[in-house]
Amino acid sequence: MIHFKTDYMSGACEPVLRKIIETNNENTAGYGADPRSKHAASLIKEACGLPEESVVFFLVGGTQTNATILDTMLYKGHGVLCTETAHINVHEAGAVEETGHKVLPIADKAVDSEGKPTGKMRPEALLLWLKMFYSDDTYEHMVNPSVVYLSQPSEFGTIYSLKELEQIRAICDEYGLYLYIDGARLGAALAAEGNEVTLKDLSRLCDAFYIGGTKMGALLGEAVVMPDPKLLRHVITFIKSHGALLAKGHLQGVQFEALFTDDNYYKIGRHEVELAMLLNKGLKEKGYKTYINSPTNQQFFVLPNEVIDRLQKVATFELWGPRREKETPVRFVTTWSTTKADVEDLLAAI
Repeated sequence: MIHFKTDYMSGACEPVLRKIIETNNENTAGYGADPRSKHAASLIKEACGLPEESVVFFLVGGTQTNATILDTMLYKGHGVLCTETAHINVHEAGAVEETGHKVLPIADKAVDSEGKPTGKMRPEALLLWLKMFYSDDTYEHMVNPSVVYLSQPSEFGTIYSLKELEQIRAICDEYGLYLYIDGARLGAALAAEGNEVTLKDLSRLCDAFYIGGTKMGALLGEAVVMPDPKLLRHVITFIKSHGALLAKGHLQGVQFEALFTDDNYYKIGRHEVELAMLLNKGLKEKGYKTYINSPTNQQFFVLPNEVIDRLQKVATFELWGPRREKETPVRFVTTWSTTKADVEDLLAAI
């Protein structure tokens, strides 16, 4: 079988495994207070253009990170604004709501110039939602928004432009909201053709964001970046209370040391995107239609059901929604471990 189902099916990339082996016999302090984690945090701050007093925390997985960090950012009785397709709204089993905060999805079917869905939050849709909410003189009896949640890339593999993020930041400032970005696949967004958003831009525009490791070559781990350490107090206490403070925290630090040495994080992103674009080109040459225009490592196409049935015998991938009568949208995901031969084999099987 060749695997294109998701980007966390294989273990860890060679630089990460090598670093873990090299440091395996080191005895260090726990809970991220070790030299490896501190060095990894410094490397990330340098990449983000942040001063040493800014904060980087390491957590285990994306759902855990979203629920924990959003809990620190939300007041009691307040919620988080997101798109209807956002991960926290669809695929995290109500983890944010388990913390006592409501997810507030904005109903907006954003499309690109070809009329294909983007899965992004349009600044104008956010502004309209907020204006309508606060024009209701009973809004104090409702769950009020405190945070805007985005993901870069979106669940549909699309990316926010720098202008869009700056517009959303301005709206957040106008209404006193935090801006939080889920970066589970951030490396693929940074490597995407046409991307103009850098880690330094995210550090300037976000109150908090995370750099995904789990889907970018690590065994596990996400690096949460908080540019202003005074903004969110007692974060370690929140992380501990959520069961998210790993005793062997150095294992997370070691992995991000490896990812942010020799540009490994960026190399992985470029590798994923290059192979995704090779797959995109090959599918188009065979006459198949794109379902979503994605410049990242997630590729969405519409395939005839008979092709899907044949392909499922040799490859893993995901149906993007329920199976339709004659043809169905599907998603293929390239990873750090995908090879050019894998893509060629998939195209040959189609």
